[in-house]
Amino acid sequence: EPVIRRLQETGMHITGPLPADTLFTPPWLAQADAVLAMYHDQGLPVLKHMGFGNSVNITLGLPFIRTSVDHGTALDKAGTGQADAGSLIAALEMAIELARGELRSKRGRPGAG
Repeated sequence: EPVIRRLQETGMHITGPLPADTLFTPPWLAQADAVLAMYHDQGLPVLKHMGFGNSVNITLGLPFIRTSVDHGTALDKAGTGQADAGSLIAALEMAIELARGELRSKRGRPGAG
């Protein structure tokens, strides 16, 4: 919580920590530009449920930009014409936005705040 207070003092609109069963509800998500889940299995199941095929997983804290699709490798679909590139396209577009510094919040401010 001390980190959250420090970020709020810099002008970021940030809330938390919140329990997953509260956070991942339509009223809370409607107010959010991003959700920071501390554990893979806390956030990714909800992400997949709500936007499978169009969601992007972003790994923070690395010295480079890392985005990934919202699904596994799906090797069984390779070459069958059944694969959907939606999440791959979304992950690439997000990486480009991050690299260019173009990511904006719903309130029109830079960043996810």
